Amino acid sequence: MDFELDDDQLALRDAARDLLARRSAPERVRAVVDAGGGYDAALWNDMVGQGWLGLELSPEAGGLGLGFVETAVLLEQVGAHVAPAPFLQQTLAVWALTTTPPGAEWGGPLLSGEKIATVAWREVSAVPSPALEGRSGPGVAVSGATEPALFAPAASVAIVRSAGGLHAVDLGGPGACGREPAMDRTREVGWLRFDAAPAVTLGGPQAAREFLDRGAVAHAAEMLGGAQRVLDMAVDYAKERKQFGRPIGSFQAVKHRLADMLVDVEAMRSAVYWAAWCIQAGDPEASVAASAAKAWCSDAARRVMASGLQVHGGIGFTWEHDIHLFLKRAQLDQSAFGDAVFHRARLTDLLRPRVEAGEPVL
Repeated sequence: MDFELDDDQLALRDAARDLLARRSAPERVRAVVDAGGGYDAALWNDMVGQGWLGLELSPEAGGLGLGFVETAVLLEQVGAHVAPAPFLQQTLAVWALTTTPPGAEWGGPLLSGEKIATVAWREVSAVPSPALEGRSGPGVAVSGATEPALFAPAASVAIVRSAGGLHAVDLGGPGACGREPAMDRTREVGWLRFDAAPAVTLGGPQAAREFLDRGAVAHAAEMLGGAQRVLDMAVDYAKERKQFGRPIGSFQAVKHRLADMLVDVEAMRSAVYWAAWCIQAGDPEASVAASAAKAWCSDAARRVMASGLQVHGGIGFTWEHDIHLFLKRAQLDQSAFGDAVFHRARLTDLLRPRVEAGEPVL
């Protein structure tokens, strides 16, 4: 069995890396941050033009006919370059809206990048609404507040979960949701608050579960990319920074810290791509793999970022150094689509029936 990326996946990774190295270099990311946030329109147009949003759609539907593993490849590179673009939540929304007939009216505008979507994992309430019957799908009214959602201020549609399924809410256009202050200034966030808002049901509990799985792995893949980049930065700095006439990387304490970072990053990689494959293959273990990946990557990313700061010393705590961009991005990714505590509890619920039945959990 081959556990490595194949030649096509490696080519996709390299192409994404080249694009983001040009369009999402640190100085360009900082320019977006200094301008007040939002997203880089030029970078976004390049992503759309290269077909990133239609990666998993069939060629007949205007896509590339690839899978979720390839989506994870792109998300890893997005995280490695802290790209200020709404790719993560847009690709989740495209999947939700183009795989069900009720979402077809939104599929085209989102696929072309003309409209922006936002997504949220925290459940809202949804009740049937007879007044909404006759729409493109079963009409419901949703109420409640979600967690701060990525690029909600720029979004025209939101994908949300309820106990009974997955729903699309027309936000009425960009600006319906106010921008909230956040530590991660490479992405704008906003609260989604609904009071009997009209919505279309895209699927039932299975669709909502798959949506949570995909969102968890997507954020884990971003954290993997950021953690790998911070590890590379720490190694380079340890080779160059000298103390007592020697590179600090020659000291045992620094070597041990870098080695621990490497162990965490490689374990993150295994968890992310196993979960991505399970989702792509429709494996029964997909939810278990997704929650395991999100729980591990959330904790591991925190350790890697902390160690990266320690290796860089005082310079790592300054605004002038790029490491703070990765640290703050990881903090938001750790909580998005469920933090480590949530996913460990979810794993307990998923595995308890096997234990009670005397079955192996692995």
